[in-house]
Amino acid sequence: MPVQQLKEYLDQAGVEYMCLSHPPAFTAQQLAHHVKIAGDRVVKTVIIELDGKMAMLVMPATWRIRWDRLTHILDTDFVDLADEQEFQDRFPECEVGAMPPFGNLFDMSVYCAEALTRQPELAFAAGSHTESIHMKTSDFLELVHPMVLEQGFVKPGAQKPAWLKGRARRAESLTGSATANLAGY
Repeated sequence: MPVQQLKEYLDQAGVEYMCLSHPPAFTAQQLAHHVKIAGDRVVKTVIIELDGKMAMLVMPATWRIRWDRLTHILDTDFVDLADEQEFQDRFPECEVGAMPPFGNLFDMSVYCAEALTRQPELAFAAGSHTESIHMKTSDFLELVHPMVLEQGFVKPGAQKPAWLKGRARRAESLTGSATANLAGY
């Protein structure tokens, strides 16, 4: 069982943590809701392909990836979301989508949003959609040694980039003109 393996690893490291059972949470934001903590303190684990190699990206549950910025900050030509079928074998015993943010245990580089490092405590899926681990951020950082990134993410409520706003306006005008054309049909 993945939760037991993770607990053994944390016990051997001598860190304090709490394991909680909760209703199934298939997203990090659902996990935040079930355990009643702020989404900024819940880790979203995203598996990415970085120049053809799998890597782990961890960030607050409420944040999104800015692919253009992430590509720039990682100084690479190719960063993409990894296909679940391609990486599920790398996480034996874990339910897909519930991988804990310990890429070091799965032979993966870990990139962490700087915003997570400012939280006193973190919560994350423990390999199961119904169990989570809660621990001090300082302990997480000491065990994982992630590369901390200041850019490549968008926090909730952030303004959309100009190029995306323009795309939305074009889509509206196309929809509007198509509706106008159909109205007279």
